[in-house]
This record gives sequence, C-alpha cells and structure tokens, in this order.
Amino acid sequence: MTYSGGGGGPLGPGAGASADGRGLARRRRRRWLRYGAAAGTVVVLGTGVAGWAVYVKLDGNITPDDAAAAELARYAKERPTSLVKDAQNVLLIGSDTRSGDGNEKYGRDSGTERSDTTILLHLAAGRRSATAVSLPRDLMVDVPGCLRRDGKRAEPTFAMFNYAFQSGGSACTIRTVEKLTGVRIDHHVVVDFSGFKDMVDAVDGVQVCLKAPISDKAAKLRLPAGKVTLNGEQALGYVRARKSLGDGSDTERMDRQQRFLGALVNKVQSNDVLLNPVKLYPLLDAATSSLTIDPDLASLRGLYDLVRGLRHIPTENVQFLTVPRESYVHDANRDQLVRSEAEKLFGRLRTDTPVVVSQEIPTNSPLSESGDHTAYRPPRLTGTAYGTVSPSPPAPTFRGNTAAEDDCG
Repeated sequence: MTYSGGGGGPLGPGAGASADGRGLARRRRRRWLRYGAAAGTVVVLGTGVAGWAVYVKLDGNITPDDAAAAELARYAKERPTSLVKDAQNVLLIGSDTRSGDGNEKYGRDSGTERSDTTILLHLAAGRRSATAVSLPRDLMVDVPGCLRRDGKRAEPTFAMFNYAFQSGGSACTIRTVEKLTGVRIDHHVVVDFSGFKDMVDAVDGVQVCLKAPISDKAAKLRLPAGKVTLNGEQALGYVRARKSLGDGSDTERMDRQQRFLGALVNKVQSNDVLLNPVKLYPLLDAATSSLTIDPDLASLRGLYDLVRGLRHIPTENVQFLTVPRESYVHDANRDQLVRSEAEKLFGRLRTDTPVVVSQEIPTNSPLSESGDHTAYRPPRLTGTAYGTVSPSPPAPTFRGNTAAEDDCG
C-alpha cells in the first residue's frame, strides 16, 4: 500500500514531521546545534593548540646553563647547605657582553664578558618578603680556582668581584658568592643588555623621577628633570651611567639601579601584568628570549613556580640594599666588606630572618661612620612567659629602600 503526499518520500513531508511544518523547524534547529557544537569544538581545540604553541615557543626561548650546572656539581661537597625549607636565593647577573643581537653597539666584542651588575635575591619562606642585595663589581674578594672559558683552570686569586664572571662565568660567580656569604645559591639568572631593554619595553616603559636634567654622552642619555617614563634604551643608559650622575661612584649607580627596580616592581604590580595574559605574554617573550638560567629553573613551568608567590608580596616588603662595605685599604677606588656588619646581613639571609632597611641611618649610630651602610636600632623591651621585661638584642638596620618608596612622591 502506498500513500500520496506532498513529496519527501512515502511518508509525506518527512518521517516524524507534522503536517504544519513544526517538525521541519525542529530538524533545522538540531542541524544548527550540531554545526554550532562542531564550531565550538574547533574554537576550543584551536585555542588549545594556540595556547600550546605559545607555551612551546616561550619554553623553547629559555637557554639552560648546563655548563654551570656541571661545574657546580663538581664542587657539590664544598657548597653551603640550605638551612630553611621553602626559602630561596637567586643570583641575578647582568652581563656586559657585546656579543649577540643588539649588544654590539655598546662596545667592541673582546670575547670576554663581566658581571656589570650582580644581585643576590632572597625570597623568604612563604614568600612574605623579597630582599635584593647588590654586590659591587669593584668589591675585593677571594675568587676560587675556576674552569675558564678556554677549558683550562684558573688559580685561586684575590681580585675584584666581577673578575669571577670574566674568568669562569656564572658557576665561578656563584662559587665566589657562596664563599663570601655562606648563603646557598638555589638558582641563577643571567641577562644581557638587549634582554634588559626588551623587558622594559614589554611593560611600556618605567617611570622615574629626576631631580635634575641628565645629559650623558657616553650613556647616550638626554632626559629632562621631573617625571620621565624611560623606554628600554633609556633605562639601560640610566642604570649603567656613572660619570655624569651623582658623585660618579659605583655606590650612586647601585642606588639608582635599586630605585629603578623598585619602580619596575610597582609598574608590574599596578598594571596587573602577572594576571593579564595580553600584558604578560610580551614580558614573558622578552624575558625568556634573553635569559640563561640554571637547568632546574630553565622552563616556563619553573619560572612560573618561582614568580607565582611573588605577585602577592606587598611592595613595602620588597627591599633593596647594598652589602655593607667601605673603601679598600690599599686602593680607594675599590671596595672591601665591613666584615662584622656584612656577616650580620649574611646570617639573616642564611636563617631567613627578616631584614630591616631604611633610607636614613641615625647619625648617632656607632656604625654610621664605618661605611654608613648599617646601624643599630634601639633595643626593644619584650615580655616573657613570666611577665618580666628584658631588652631584646638590637636588630640591625641596613641602608636601603623598598619598592613602596616613591622618589616622585
């Protein structure tokens, strides 16, 4: 038996369709839902693929410092032991190499490189604070026998601190710092001129406040007084200049570097860079493209784990200071540690004890005349379990500043 109808087969308009066309509409809706689901799947997959491509690119940018790891492993038994779980010490090394893209214009490539800037960054357990200690490049130190770049081993020597990097690279610098401080270096990061500039440009510049105009031909820097937003090229000149700014000393230069880093921390935190993928990607791309890092840290995951806790540190707990030092007894153009005061600082870093900094040290401090970098705070009265009151040992205060302090305020 057959049925006649309006076409579409023996059952008329279509199996399951009603005579008024509502079934056809439902079928069309189902078809569009299938198309939409398929398109959504493509978008999700595309986003995942794009995300993975970004991850692979950024991860592949990073250069692991395998040579340093091998050299440090050779001396594993003589290295300091970490005393506090979860606290970490990262050595940040600014290289003055002229090799590599963008670095050749800062001078002739002599085949060697020195540590233009070195900072020991202590990250407290629980990431309650971060303390950055500048180590002067002219500081006279004992440099151990290190594997040189030509494959031979250098003899131990007493020399300026930046000779360690020139002689044996990051591994030699780490061993020198560990012998000097007794602080275990958990990770290290080396960045060159070009990388520094790219990171500043990636956050759209950093604002500083200048008390007077700057005109430094050697640094290729011309800036007006007042609030100025420095791009990468200007920032590099600003943190490296010596002769035309302040008293021309390395002390003045390190103070300027610390203030600039504080302003950079403020810029990153105030713009929510760490939480905004659109803003974060250029910074990560610039950073990972210019860094040489120890193998344990040399991955995007490793870097993420390191900085994850940093975004919640209040700017007043991000501190900058220079290791206590004074003019070297045999050469006023060199530095030496104020050993007793430096040991107070190193001891606090080793034991993860809070460090206190202040821009001004009391003039009546017994230490204000010996290097002018460390002084004692007045003793505090503390209660005991039995209700008695006794003075606690005075906590040292070191000359420095925090990221919360604003020169333009």
